[in-house]
Amino acid sequence: MSPNPRGGRYYAALTLLAACLVAILLPTSITGTSVALPAIGADLHSDVAGLQWVINAYNLTFASFLLATGSLSDIIGRRRLFIGGMALFAACSLAAGTVHSTTVLDIVRGFAGVGAAAAVTSGSAAIAHSFDGHARTRAFGLYGTCFGVGIAFGPMMAGSLTSGFGWRWFFLVQALVGVVILALAVTISEGRNPGPVTVDWAGTLTFTTSLFLLTLGLIEAPQLGWSHPVAVLSFLGFAVLLGAFVLVEQRQRQPMFDLSLFRKPHYVALCLTPVALAFGFVALLVFLPSYFMAVNNMPARDAGFVLLLLTAPTLVMPAVAAAASKRLSIRFLLVTCLVLVAAGTGWLTVIEPGVSILTLAGPLLTIGIGFGISNGILDGAAVSSVEPQRAGMAAGMFNTMRITGEVVAIAALGSLLVSFTRSEMTAAVGRSGQSYGQPVGDLANLTVQGNLDGAAALVPQPLRATFTSLAQSAYTSALDHVLWVLAAVCLLAVPALVVLLSPARATAPAPAEVEPADAALLSDEHTPLLSDEHTPLLSGEHTPAV
Repeated sequence: MSPNPRGGRYYAALTLLAACLVAILLPTSITGTSVALPAIGADLHSDVAGLQWVINAYNLTFASFLLATGSLSDIIGRRRLFIGGMALFAACSLAAGTVHSTTVLDIVRGFAGVGAAAAVTSGSAAIAHSFDGHARTRAFGLYGTCFGVGIAFGPMMAGSLTSGFGWRWFFLVQALVGVVILALAVTISEGRNPGPVTVDWAGTLTFTTSLFLLTLGLIEAPQLGWSHPVAVLSFLGFAVLLGAFVLVEQRQRQPMFDLSLFRKPHYVALCLTPVALAFGFVALLVFLPSYFMAVNNMPARDAGFVLLLLTAPTLVMPAVAAAASKRLSIRFLLVTCLVLVAAGTGWLTVIEPGVSILTLAGPLLTIGIGFGISNGILDGAAVSSVEPQRAGMAAGMFNTMRITGEVVAIAALGSLLVSFTRSEMTAAVGRSGQSYGQPVGDLANLTVQGNLDGAAALVPQPLRATFTSLAQSAYTSALDHVLWVLAAVCLLAVPALVVLLSPARATAPAPAEVEPADAALLSDEHTPLLSDEHTPLLSGEHTPAV
């Protein structure tokens, strides 16, 4: 184990700082943008489809490029890819804050997702390269906490900036933070794979395109119809290209992703857990602000503050989970995560027009606690499950599964909300015998986007009060149905996790490949994720690189 070629402990600490700032910044682009959507739509006079793509374009490219950028970080170096990704993200955020067209905003948000993918995979791989043993588990614990900070304060920051200065300042502040991160990025060790390497262009192209088509189909099918040619061709292309990717990787001497990792049950479990949690937590971060603004008439700032009940636990729970892991197995902790999130989403069905914050506190805190427990565990365990020279590959696939799960969850929740709201509205209109002069589907779309005032403005003036009450009731009923679906998804993942994380299925790498403290993350034994022993990062001793 050789010393860090870029300055030991000092550069390792700066590497961790840069990666943690990225972990704070990038989640705000998902959760914060959802709070700003109504203001963006009103300012740019956007239709529903164009407004949805402000979030969808970022999510689509973020998910599609994670695995490719993770493998590239092993090949061309963590620092180069990190700097390139953050420069692209910062430039696109600056452009997003100055555009005057929804179409242009959607395009730059898509490119921002590519930059975000490069930054997050190279950043997590750089942490694995710069620390070892207990220092690495401490570093990843802090890294997971920082993701919680970004998730927690993204909606509040976006709401405050949007209400106080306008939605453009949300993106401009992100660009400014990106510049600060770039100033720190020069300290990151290059950390590329020391062996002879080549770019797996065939694997990169087939996988990235297949995932792009999958997310495109999931986003467009609810709006165009599942039998629409765009949806059908997207899903068909995904299936064909995914099969081609598997065949290509089996024949590559240096594949973009080693498919043998999926023979390790513990690694599979670590990849599946954030997918399930995305349904019970991340999707709610996107759509609850719209509900509060549409049904409870909250300004963006207030909606952001209410979401602190959901997100604040993610600040403290990683440390709590680390302490608990000294006596409890990872299997127990992750199963607890899913059970708490499932219980919280079911409990959240108490939501109704005019609901008090006190009533919401119980279910929102329960969901946040469940999700927060996983934050300090998953990243370190996933990246530590392979030898250091393949850390980028492991991080890329893990984050691909996580972000793809979020894209799928957001698309599925949006589709269900619109479908259920449309169905409830249609039934209510049929019972009343009253016509509102507009297609029910269009009114439901606007309502779910948080623009109930815009939907009401389309109906005749004498009917607006009646329509508003009907829409609030329909939206609430639809959200109740969706919440039970989300609870079921989390509960269905529990048996799979119990089986995959059983001690008999432990497949930790050999001791020569992974430090003992990291290999323990993959076992079902009691695993101290953040040791109380002194570490080089915290004690000032020299920090060796892996």
